[in-house]
Formats: sequence, structure tokens, C-alpha cells
Amino acid sequence: MKIASVIVDVAAKQTDRTFDYLIPEKWADVLQKGMRVIVPFGPRKVQGFVVGLKEHSEFKKLKPIVELLDPYPVLTEELLQLGHWLTEKTLCYAISAFQAMLPAAMKATYDKEVRLLYPEDMSLLHEDVQQYFKQEDAVLLSGVHQDHLSSFYRDIQKGYLEVIYIVKNRARKKTVKGIKPLYAAVQLQQLAEQMPKQAEKQKNVLAFFLKHPGEIALKELCEQLNVTQAPVKALVNKGVLGETNIEVYRQPYDEEAFGKTSAFPLTEEQEQAITPILQTIEEAKHDVFLMYGVTGSGKTEVYLQSIDQVLKEGKEAIVLVPEISLTPQMVKRFKGRFGSKVAVLHSGLSSGEKYDEWRKIQRKEVSVVVGARSAVFAPFQNLGIIIIDEEHETSYKQEETPRYHARDVAIYRGKHHECPVVLGSATPTLESFARAKKGVYKLLTLRKRMNDSALPAVDIVDMREELRGGNRSMFSTLLFEKMQDRLEKGEQIVLLLNKRGHSSFVMCRDCGYVHTCPHCEISLTYHRYNHLLKCHYCGYEQPAAVTCPECNSEHIRYFGTGTQKVEEELTKLLPEASVIRMDVDTTSRKGAHERLLDQFAEQKAQILLGTQMIAKGLDFPNVTLVGVLSADTMLHLPDFRSSEKTFQLLTQVSGRAGRHHLPGEVVIQTYTPEHYSIQLAGQHDFDAFYQQEMMARKMHQYPPFYYVALVTVSHEELTKVVAVTDKIAQFLRQKLSNNTVVLGPVASPIAKVKDRYRYQCMIKYKLEPELIPSLKFILDRYQREMQQQQLSITVDLQPYSMM
Repeated sequence: MKIASVIVDVAAKQTDRTFDYLIPEKWADVLQKGMRVIVPFGPRKVQGFVVGLKEHSEFKKLKPIVELLDPYPVLTEELLQLGHWLTEKTLCYAISAFQAMLPAAMKATYDKEVRLLYPEDMSLLHEDVQQYFKQEDAVLLSGVHQDHLSSFYRDIQKGYLEVIYIVKNRARKKTVKGIKPLYAAVQLQQLAEQMPKQAEKQKNVLAFFLKHPGEIALKELCEQLNVTQAPVKALVNKGVLGETNIEVYRQPYDEEAFGKTSAFPLTEEQEQAITPILQTIEEAKHDVFLMYGVTGSGKTEVYLQSIDQVLKEGKEAIVLVPEISLTPQMVKRFKGRFGSKVAVLHSGLSSGEKYDEWRKIQRKEVSVVVGARSAVFAPFQNLGIIIIDEEHETSYKQEETPRYHARDVAIYRGKHHECPVVLGSATPTLESFARAKKGVYKLLTLRKRMNDSALPAVDIVDMREELRGGNRSMFSTLLFEKMQDRLEKGEQIVLLLNKRGHSSFVMCRDCGYVHTCPHCEISLTYHRYNHLLKCHYCGYEQPAAVTCPECNSEHIRYFGTGTQKVEEELTKLLPEASVIRMDVDTTSRKGAHERLLDQFAEQKAQILLGTQMIAKGLDFPNVTLVGVLSADTMLHLPDFRSSEKTFQLLTQVSGRAGRHHLPGEVVIQTYTPEHYSIQLAGQHDFDAFYQQEMMARKMHQYPPFYYVALVTVSHEELTKVVAVTDKIAQFLRQKLSNNTVVLGPVASPIAKVKDRYRYQCMIKYKLEPELIPSLKFILDRYQREMQQQQLSITVDLQPYSMM
């Protein structure tokens, strides 16, 4: 008797453990740990992961497994261990951890099918329900109209209808029609000879299969022989050829488009940086390196040559890059060097494409993965290096369950595979840099740009002075003059606007009223193209008003600038310049990102205007001027990392200028020019920024001197939220040591989202053995209310967004 221990797809405290199921005889030899199965759970069938196999169970009556979903394990032994580690590290359920490791197409979706129990007596049913069963004896609940659902539930409860749960696996393999011969070559030869003269095309088809006896795609066969499908169909009807389905991969990239590139000779600095990495690869030992190199210092080339070494050893590599912004150019570099050995995983692919790329990894058809955060879970079994580029990016932290940071997962996997982990950045996070300074990470420094080009000169312009001087435009006199100069010379310009939308908010100049979202405490954003006010949290929208709803004044003004508004002003001031705008609106369509950047690279436009997505990783030889239109939008967020994020963004975007033989210049426009993060970004001085910011962090007890955890409570009733958060804060103060600081309860910076009030308390701690047990106790204690009363409690042990 063989028994499987299964984690079922029901995310709740009571089910967060293994359940035993009987393995039916027919699967006794096939079933392995890490496979997905469908099992009966109460009245329904759910998906589950097999995490263990055993001979005995302490339970007498066991239900058998209903179905196998995978022919081979989707999670390796190592990923199963990693899943259990994630549950401890992020306080999530095991099922959430396992699902986070698989592509979205493999998450099961459930449909409920409703069947008649007494088809002979339809009169028992409510008349709303009867109409559905006139032709059918089974109906999918998802297809029932909203208004009729309550009648359906009534009849289900009365026992006239039964509900059957159907698990649908969304992952579909893509197949094309194929053709194969059903006879051996000798018989095909005989058949061809017996055919009449007019069947010339059928003979050609048979002649083809005499030379190529395997299966072939129908489309390809017709193209090769230059025939229509008719002669092939005729042979299928005669039973000479058989139709098959051939599995093909969806190709997100045209492999032909990537020209082969070869390694560049390394500079002396790059040699010094790569030597210790190559040494750890050779000795197969784990180390974490922080590669701190100025923008344009050639970090990518060091990555490429390290990976090359790993592949020569017959091992695999994972390269993480921040979300979509880096992929087109990054993919080019990796595909150019390693060709079809590269799989790419990022949010711009369809779920089918992601699934195919993931299967290439699983089947060991590729040995390098380039991708965003979730690519850190790539199912490789022989890792030789993990690289995280731009390691300071906040997109490496997942903001929903499981709230992991890709860097921690990478280091965990690096230890398991005994391989190096390389973190690269021109502006590392303070935590990473502090660890490198203490010797926990090994620091590798690149201070010079490739071909010794100078870092761009930076001018900081005080916009308050511009206003006093009567300049009401969004471009300072200096930036405008420099832009005119570049356009005359035929050089290119990048303009960064530190936010999205047309214009930040709408305010009445008479009474000061600002339009806010009725469901979330946040001002609505004005979108010009459809004259709507939109909430960027819950999606609520309303038409933009002409008069103020408070005082009926007509002095409604739009404050702040959005990319559309900047584009309009550019066309007014510089009608001869062509502009490419990159923001959430223009890049939402698939492939739009690459298309716009290619146009800019081909110099079809002189100005690239965009939000944060253009700040990093782009490399255009002809860009000699970068303008930052609003340097301080991030400085004023209620977040202890706001100075750090501002410094990083400004340094990154400055690094887009003058990367090749033409010298670059940067103009930063700000209303707070005296702030150290803006001053030091202008001097490209990370070390001085690090010193100053560390003093501030130490004084206020923030990371890297303390760890921070955030507990957020939300509910539709304000009194309930305040009461629960207050109880949690009091409980933590009693349980935790005196060195640990518990702040709160306070309203979150965005105090209401989607009609739910949000409160939070923050915990600052150094060594606190009681923290995890206390937080687990809180989550268990409120478990029932979280299920029944719509109460939500989230714990983030490494918050990156304080909002």
C-alpha cells in the first residue's frame, strides 16, 4: 500500500498541513514527489502538491487520488524545501509558496458544474432555474446570470441540484496539425506505383515520405512540396497517411533577429572584478558578491563572461533584471551571446509563452534564464551562478503573499547549489552596501566607465527661482536652451518625469477643494485624453468637473504635470522635434515597449519622454542630454527610504547620458535643491550619500541598523480596524523584549483603499526570538474573523513600500 502526503489548494490555517491519500495501483510506480494531483477534499475536488510518499498512515480510511496532472514532477526536491523555507520566512501558507514558483498558466482554476438530481420532475425547480435545463442536464455556474444565482443556491440547498467541482488546468500545450505515414517504405513504394497518372501530387507526397519517414507539420509539408492540402487529405481518407498533433513552442522572440556577438576584451578593473567570481565557480563554493560599478562601467560584460564559464562547466545560470524595462536590450545581449540556450521570463509575455519558456527550462533544453523576480524559482537542478542586476530595485520584492525578496531566495538557492550570487548596482541598497562593508558580502568595485568616458556634468536648477523670474513653463531656461542646442546638432534627449497620468490632481483655486476617490483616501488623477478623473488604486473614475462641487467656483485648475501634458508643451515650444512618449498608457499593449525603444534607437525621434521605466538599463550612443523635470516627487512620500529612492533614480537616469564618445550633460529641476540626496546625485557621489543616509538611519533606528516589520489591518468599519490594530500593538509590546520598538497603531499613509480602512503598526527590532511566534499567534487568533468578517491582516517582514 502506497500513500501520498499532499498539500491541498485551500489557503487556510486548518488546511495548512499535509493530508494523506491512497495512491491507486495504476500510478504506484509513476507518482513522484513534486507532482500535482487532483484529490477529493470534502464535497469537492481540488488540486494538490505531492510533498512526500510513505507506506503507512495513522488514518484508517483514506480516499484515493483522482487524477495525475503532471507526467513528471513540476517542483524539484530543492524547490519543495525552498517552499517550506518560504513559509517560515514570509509567514505564508505552504500552498501559496508552491504556487508562487510555477507560471500562472499552471495555477488551477475551478469551475462548478450543476446537475439535475431528478430530471424526471422539473417542476421542483424555481422557474429561473428551469430555463437553463430545457436542453442541458448540466450547467456551469460561471455561465449563470447574476440575477438567477440566488435561485440556483436555493435549489442546491433543497437537494434538487448537485454541484460537481471541476478542476481546469489552464496550461495548454500549443500544437499544430501533423502528418505521418501509416505504412512502411516498401508498401508506400507499391502504393505509389499503383496510382493513376492524374494523381501526380499524391505521388509526390508519397515520394517525400519515402525519404523522410517521420512525422511533419502539415503546413510545412505543403510549403516544401508546393501543393495544397487536397492531395494530403485524399491520402488521409485512403488510410495511407495519419493525422497527428505536433507540440510546438510559442516563440516570444524571433531567434533569427539576434546577431551572434562575442566577448569583449575586459578592462583592468573588470578583470579584477571577475577573477574572484571565476574562482568561486571553479571551486564550486557559495559566496555573495556585491558588484558596485558606476553606470556604464560594463557590469553586463562581466556577467556574460561569468555565465560563459558556468556553461563550460556544464552548469546553469539565472539572471534577474528589474521588470519589463530592461528586457528588450538585455535579451538582445544574452541571446546574442548564448543563442537558443536562453529562456526569457517577464511580465510582457502571454501566460502561454511563459509556460512554454518554463517548460524549456524544466526539460533542460536551455541553460540560461533571463527574467524578472519570479525567474529566481526557475527549476534548474545544477545551478552555477545567480546574478541580480540593479539589485536596489524595489520590484524584486513581492508585495502580495508570499512576500519574498528575490535576493533572499537567490542566496538560499546559492547555498544549496554551492554557487556564487552576484548583486550588481551603481546605487546598491544601504543594506547590501553595509553588508559588503562588514565583509558579509564581497565588494567588487568598478569606478570607471567603459572607454574611459567621463560621467556626465550635472546642473541642478532651482525651480522656485525660475518662477520668481517669471518663467511659468515646465522647462527651466537652462534646460530649454540645452534642448534647442541638441536638436540643432542632431543629438538625442531623454526627459524623465517622475510620475504618470496627465496632471496629478485637480484643485479649486478659490476654496482649495481637491477631488479625492470616494473609496480610497487618495486624490484622483486627471487623464486628458478621455477627460476623466481616475483613482490609481481601485480604478474608480468620474468625469472631470467644470465647476467646484464645494463652492461652485469656475477656477478649477490642474496641478502637477503628466507625460501627456509635457508632450503637448514640447510640441508647442519645439514644433520641429519628434517625441516618443513612454508611460503606462503607451506601453500597455504587448510588444509596445520594444517597438518604441527600437524607434528611438533608429533615431526616428529626437526626444524620449517617459516615467521611471526609462531610467535604467537603456544604452543609446546618441543621447547627450538628460533632463529630470521633477526630481522631488518621491522625496515627499511618507517612507523612510524616500531619500534613498530619489538618489537611486537620479543617479540611474543621469547614467543614460554620454555613454559613448559624445560627452553627456544632465539637468535636474527641483523645488528642494538643497536636499543632500539631490546634491550628491548631482555629484555622482554614492559614498558620501551612504555616509549621510546611514547617520540618519542610525539616529531614527531604521535598517540596516534595525530590522523592520509591518503589520497592516484593514476592514470596512473604522472602529473595528482601530480596535484590532490596538490589541495587536498591545500584545506585541507585552510579548517582545524592551529593546524592540512597537510603533502604532496609526492610519496607513493611504488610509482607505476600495472602501476599506487601513491601520498599521511597525516593529523595529534587532534580535527578537519572540517575534515570529508572536506574529504567528496573532494570525491564528484572528483566523476565523479573517474568513468570516472580511477582516484582513497582513504581515510584511521586510516592507519595501510603506504605503
